[in-house]
Amino acid sequence: MAADRSVRSRLPDNWRGILTTRAAVWLALSVAFLSVATAMVNISTDTVYGPLAGYVPDPVRDAAGFTGALTGFLMLASALALRRGLRVGWWATLLLLPLTAAQGFLQLSQYSLPLIVLSLLAIPILLVTRKRFDNSLSLSTTQIAAGSALFGVQLYGTVGGYALREHFEGIDTILDAFYFTLITSSTVGYGDIHPDPGSTEAMLFTMTVLVLGVASFGIAIGALVGPAIQARISSTLGKMTDSELQLLEDHILVLGYGELTEPIVDELARSNRSFVVVTDDRDVSTTLSDRGFRVVTGDPSDEGPLERAKIDRASAIVVATNEDARDALAILTARQLAPGTRIVAGATDRENTKKLEHAGADTVISPAVLGGHLLVRSALGNDDSALIEEIVGGE
Repeated sequence: MAADRSVRSRLPDNWRGILTTRAAVWLALSVAFLSVATAMVNISTDTVYGPLAGYVPDPVRDAAGFTGALTGFLMLASALALRRGLRVGWWATLLLLPLTAAQGFLQLSQYSLPLIVLSLLAIPILLVTRKRFDNSLSLSTTQIAAGSALFGVQLYGTVGGYALREHFEGIDTILDAFYFTLITSSTVGYGDIHPDPGSTEAMLFTMTVLVLGVASFGIAIGALVGPAIQARISSTLGKMTDSELQLLEDHILVLGYGELTEPIVDELARSNRSFVVVTDDRDVSTTLSDRGFRVVTGDPSDEGPLERAKIDRASAIVVATNEDARDALAILTARQLAPGTRIVAGATDRENTKKLEHAGADTVISPAVLGGHLLVRSALGNDDSALIEEIVGGE
């Protein structure tokens, strides 16, 4: 991680902002929407464009248009997985980007040029940010059951429909059987494929596909909507979601919250700096979250909350509550997890300044000592009135 930080520090400022996880996610989302939009436009036009116009058969061009929309939706799913920092999302995006570029070439349209350029541009950026997407895919029992049920019903209907094809009107191939299963289980039912009225086996089979299909789709929807509701509840309680945590980078980490911390948070907010507060006070978490601040609820002296707040990516750490003993524990933990990150602490009692430095703080500021220096300078006629007004003037 220290090596990665040093590499980024040698990059120019404009490139350092581009090569981030946020850029990779937004590029993937842009490619997804472009793929769908380009496919829809090219399906409705017969105009061909480019040097390959005389070499690509019309069926291939049409197939590239129709499958481009499907690839776009798959890319959208992989981009959402990227947003959660999932390694499987990184691999899926890396495999889909060349496919979207190839589909753009084969669609033979000038409208495909942005899709081709953006797809090729996203590949190196995705490769550079590979280490950022290291979360494994953790599925709950309900999600595994939903996926298995959905897949099982489609397999059952496809194999069964093809085996009973002589009892159906319109099933001749395995693709016809899959099409029949999909429209039946999703309750669309166009009526172009139906069982023979005189076949009891086909009618019973169709009913089982319908009942099992509706149940599997219902379970799948519940498994997808459930985590979204849970994430909304977490946001209401002042907790950051996993996807929000994954995008944290070069932020300032504020450990604990007390009387000394309030002006620090206000100053960070005024300066538009990205920061995260770690506190175990749920009331404070809710209040800060309502104000639009990022909060991780947990003990700032424990490793778990600090790792969730991406302490290894923080540009600086601030520890300044009105409890020096707890601040020392938070500094010890932070120094262990981020040995190369600058830590600034505030000491309520001037006698604890050295103790906080021994705990691992790079700089310790005592408000009492600082206030004394400013008062003396003001008494001697030095013009620090603006700074003193800011400190002691309150509102």
